[in-house]
Amino acid sequence: MARVCYFTGKKTRSGRSIARRGKAKYLGGVGKKVTGITKRKFKPNTQKVRAVVDGKVTRLTVSAKAIRNGLVVKPQRRKYKPAEQAAQ
Repeated sequence: MARVCYFTGKKTRSGRSIARRGKAKYLGGVGKKVTGITKRKFKPNTQKVRAVVDGKVTRLTVSAKAIRNGLVVKPQRRKYKPAEQAAQ
């Protein structure tokens, strides 16, 4: 599934965007008026990351919060050297 965090379960949520016009009363106006309410989506900040899960390296969709909190264990870097450099 797209935009769902593997660890935290964060996913796209719905909400509303409220458009207002006018000047606030405390600024000397007659008050703000709602002119429109439209639906919108709140999308999680998900990243594709290579992580170790059950001893295997897999590619996961993970939220940025899970990465910051240390829930993602990244695989070790390969110590690869081409054949030419290894011979020297």
